[in-house]
Amino acid sequence: MSHVEEYVEVNVPVRTAYNQWTQFEDFPAFMEGVERIDQRTDTLTHWVTNVNGVRREFDAQITEQLPDRRVAWMTVDSEARQAGLVTFQPIDASTTKVVLRMNWVPEGLAEAAADKLGFVKRQVTGDLKRFKLFIESRGIETGAWRGEV
Repeated sequence: MSHVEEYVEVNVPVRTAYNQWTQFEDFPAFMEGVERIDQRTDTLTHWVTNVNGVRREFDAQITEQLPDRRVAWMTVDSEARQAGLVTFQPIDASTTKVVLRMNWVPEGLAEAAADKLGFVKRQVTGDLKRFKLFIESRGIETGAWRGEV
C-alpha cells in the first residue's frame, strides 16, 4: 500500500473551501487525469479517469462527511483500490488549510514504478495547487452539499 499526504492553504473561508470540495462533478476543472465524475447518490460517485493513457472507471463511496471539517472516501468493487481523507482547518476567518491524505494499491509494474518515482505525490500537489487557483479566482463556491455522512 502506498500513501501520500499534501496540503495547500487557500485564501477563502473554511465554509467556501469545504462547499467547493463537495462539488465532485467540478473536480475535472482542477484534477489532472479526471475526465468526469457523476454523483449517483449522496454517498456514491462514479469516476472516469485517464492517467498517462490508462483509462479507468470506478465507483467511490463517501464514508464520512462532516460539514466544514472532513470528507472521507474509498473505492468499491474496483481494480482501482484507494481510500482518502480531506480535512479543512481554518487558519483565520479568510484562510483555510486543506489537507489531503490518500492510500492506494498500485496496479502492475508501471504504476508501482510511477509511485516509486513520486508521480502520485506530484499529481496530488498539482491538483491541490489547481484547486487553490480555482476557488480563489472564483471567490465563491459553485455549490454545496451540507449533509452529514
